[in-house]
Amino acid sequence: MKKHRAVVLGSNYYIGLSTIRCLGKMEVPVTVVDYEKKAAYGSYSKYVEESLIGPYYKEDPVGFVDFLMEYGRKQEYPPVLIPTADPYVEIVDRHWDRLQEVFLLPDLPQGYLSDIVNKQRLYAMMKKRGILVPETIEPHVDNLKQRVKEELGYPCVVKPVDSHSFVKTFRKKLFKVYTELELDQSIKQAEDAGLNVVVQRIIEGPDTNKYTFDAYVNSEGKVTHCTTFHLLRLYPNDYGASVYTEHRYVPEIFDEGKKILESIGFRGFAELEFKKDSQNGKFYLMEINVRIVNFNVLLEKIGLNIPYIIYSDLTGNPLAPKEIRETQNRVFWYLYEDLWAIRGYLKTKDRTVGEILKSLGRPKAPSVFDWSDLKPVFAYQRMLAGKVINKIRR
Repeated sequence: MKKHRAVVLGSNYYIGLSTIRCLGKMEVPVTVVDYEKKAAYGSYSKYVEESLIGPYYKEDPVGFVDFLMEYGRKQEYPPVLIPTADPYVEIVDRHWDRLQEVFLLPDLPQGYLSDIVNKQRLYAMMKKRGILVPETIEPHVDNLKQRVKEELGYPCVVKPVDSHSFVKTFRKKLFKVYTELELDQSIKQAEDAGLNVVVQRIIEGPDTNKYTFDAYVNSEGKVTHCTTFHLLRLYPNDYGASVYTEHRYVPEIFDEGKKILESIGFRGFAELEFKKDSQNGKFYLMEINVRIVNFNVLLEKIGLNIPYIIYSDLTGNPLAPKEIRETQNRVFWYLYEDLWAIRGYLKTKDRTVGEILKSLGRPKAPSVFDWSDLKPVFAYQRMLAGKVINKIRR
């Protein structure tokens, strides 16, 4: 058993569950922290040694950080802190300097991760380095409507600077607008909710034009572990999260991804999402995620155990570098949301029944199911049954 504990923030989603399993299988003692037990199905994993309920980070962020600090100080060896959802990343980043006093975290300045996930600051950073990003216009520039018409065209999107807050408010990632009236209405709706937005050109192409570069950058600022993926189905369709993803070597973004992360001084794990423009064939950087990702279980299945790579580097025992440039025939599958995704694609005729059926016959890395760790599966199914009943009632 390893000396340093791993403290996993969030166990009410399959990302947290896969993180717990990835660490537990490597004999890392795992503590999970959540704000309620009811939906925290990951906490039932056999790999969880401690399951703690702390203050709700949204209602009492200072109390939440105080709770973590008190726990960390009681440990004989500094624990590794791993947030598994955007809200946890946000609060950890806001209190980075304080948390670094008792936890092992990547060597980054406080506020750095917020700059990366902020679309305005990210795009400005990328433009300076000559990296292609979608053409974007601030909503309060002179001649906004004329510029949108000439530089972006319709339809375009009104996109949040802070995706997490926008999704929380509107239950969607952006507004797609087709007219000047819709442009005005969307900007006003977002700003009335206290959210900053930008107007952006739509990078042409279907969901299947989206790819990711997933990598770990070590304490010296070098990419040591990396590979690429191809997103096949999203929920909600077009602008949602990955629910069916294949591993694929994508040479056009592999070395580019390494260059980007090393040039911006990043440390830790990151996922760069690109979209290939069907009109010009170029790859545009859409966003960077800085927490464990949806298909973490697929990363582990193909030989990149990201949570353990993070843990090993931060505890002074880095693993041997590994780049995966050969396509492996395996897919990540989140069955529940993929069924809703398939329903949407069939309704809009973006996919045929034959295409869907053909795609399913491949070795899978399921989001939740694991024969060796069934208690979280049963807890998840109970929670899911409640969701389905509520949907039927509505």
